Amino acid sequence: MSSSSVPAEPRSQVDDPSSLVARFGADEPLMMDAGVPLGPWQIAYQTYGTLNADKTNAVLICHALTGDQHVANVNPVTGKPGWWTTMVGPGRPVDTDRFFVICANVLGGCMGTTGPASIDPATGQPYALDFPVVTIHDMVRAQAALIDRLGIESLFCVVGGSMGGMQVLQWAASYPERVFAALPIATAARHSAQNIAFHEVGRQAIMADPDWRGGRYLIEDTRPSKGLAVARMGAHITYLSETALHRKFGRNLQDRAAPTFSFDADFQIESYLRYQGLSFVERFDANSYLYVTRAMDYFDLAAEHGGSLANAFRGKATRFCIISFTSDWLFPTSDSRAIVHALNAAAASVGFVEIESDKGHDAFLLEEPEMFSAARGFIDAAARVRGLS
Repeated sequence: MSSSSVPAEPRSQVDDPSSLVARFGADEPLMMDAGVPLGPWQIAYQTYGTLNADKTNAVLICHALTGDQHVANVNPVTGKPGWWTTMVGPGRPVDTDRFFVICANVLGGCMGTTGPASIDPATGQPYALDFPVVTIHDMVRAQAALIDRLGIESLFCVVGGSMGGMQVLQWAASYPERVFAALPIATAARHSAQNIAFHEVGRQAIMADPDWRGGRYLIEDTRPSKGLAVARMGAHITYLSETALHRKFGRNLQDRAAPTFSFDADFQIESYLRYQGLSFVERFDANSYLYVTRAMDYFDLAAEHGGSLANAFRGKATRFCIISFTSDWLFPTSDSRAIVHALNAAAASVGFVEIESDKGHDAFLLEEPEMFSAARGFIDAAARVRGLS
């Protein structure tokens, strides 16, 4: 879909987004891992390219923590290009001239898919913390319902990085007959204690903001902007490597010749983090941040299969390519190797690429020619087997 040149009001995107929407009535509830049915509910999504007559060329892109459905088009809130135009588009590794590409906002999000900022039909007010806690499995169930609604029996490929990679793994484990190829990037089969700790610091920053109001800030017409900005600042540090931070900022001062001997943003890195925090609060809902971080924390694919990750993939025909980055300390290569070992133990078809990069976890979103080459090679080879060349 095309987007207006004038950025939209973030709140307007929650229930009536600038994208396609699949709506499910109260008679079509989504059964959630929390043990409750959610209904009515909706899922917002974007599509690119053309679905072929056999409906065999569909590719699902799964977004990361603070991403959305606007993977390859102008974002209606920020007015900026989509978040993965380096990977998705005409002539890109996920080639929209060849494939029908779908990207949906995750359950619990704030860009049109039902989440804590959505209106609870029982009260006429935003759900806030009355919204049930979401899991990665719930997000994938919602996506599967969308794929059903689109009349697509199986996906040629599911692709995603970070939290998106978790969704790719969940798709392959839960719906193997519907996933021909899977490309999880910079991800893990379970969230580590360290990553849970980082998320908890961010959540506590939000909840400590007086304007959070016990999660009822939309009802009480306030916004916990300071807490959400701090949460974003802390998380953003984990997406970068020390080398990347030093190369970009070092100890350089920001628009001054000498320290001010104050708590102003003397250093460029301080100014950069403050900018990241402030710009983030303009497009993201604070409660959604709580929910999607919690979904990542709960993710443990082996636990769903008797404690054995190999059991999640045993006897399944999906072919995999796992990609990691040497400087990613948030989801280190050891996490990817654990997935590869499990796939090998399950006798699955798997390739693995560790890419030399000093850009940290965010490398999967940046210009990384080796990643593009690996992804293109895997997708092209799978397409030939699928008969899509």
